[in-house]
Amino acid sequence: MLFVVPTPIGNLEDITLRALRILKEVDFVIAEDTRLSGNLLRHFGISKPLVSFHLANEHQAVEPIIAKLQQGRKAALVSDAGTPAICDPGFLLIRACIQKGIAVECLPGPTAFVPALVASGLPCDTFTFWGFLPHKKGRQTQLQQIAALPHTVVVYESPHRLLRLLEELQVHCGPERPACIAREISKLHEEIVRGTVAQLLSHFSQKTVKGEIVVIIAGKS
Repeated sequence: MLFVVPTPIGNLEDITLRALRILKEVDFVIAEDTRLSGNLLRHFGISKPLVSFHLANEHQAVEPIIAKLQQGRKAALVSDAGTPAICDPGFLLIRACIQKGIAVECLPGPTAFVPALVASGLPCDTFTFWGFLPHKKGRQTQLQQIAALPHTVVVYESPHRLLRLLEELQVHCGPERPACIAREISKLHEEIVRGTVAQLLSHFSQKTVKGEIVVIIAGKS
């Protein structure tokens, strides 16, 4: 059986009692970064064999993991932070397990875009999760699509590309489109800034931006 186990995106208190129980019960843990996951397990007094599973090796790692699961072993899939397969490795393994008739159980838990969306104050009854935009090919086309949507859009972005994204949103959505940027959610330096695209661009142009970033964009009115 494969358990998909979300891990804290910041504050370690965000881990659930169920997640800790599963991590203690499984035979091995499949980790995006074995060093980070190893530190997490040690923090909670858990010792388990770790199997590396990341973007660079996931195609090659699926079959060996499937073979272990078919022998009756239980595994927990974790990412560096948050819920696996949401802009993190995991989809290929989950799909392969389903195809092979291996049971998959996904625990509820931390995911960065949910608290960012709710805290934004923008409508969240209907929204599109876009994930990361491509760096080059197709980027402008996707920005045009985002700008035309009538409901809220959630985008992930890295710190060194945030200003570029805000400049592009100003072109495609207009400077007065409401938006919100959530940074370092559930961490010591958490920051949530609300305003128009132009106001956000002005704010973040005056500071060094670090950490994981979620951008919430209001729909076209």
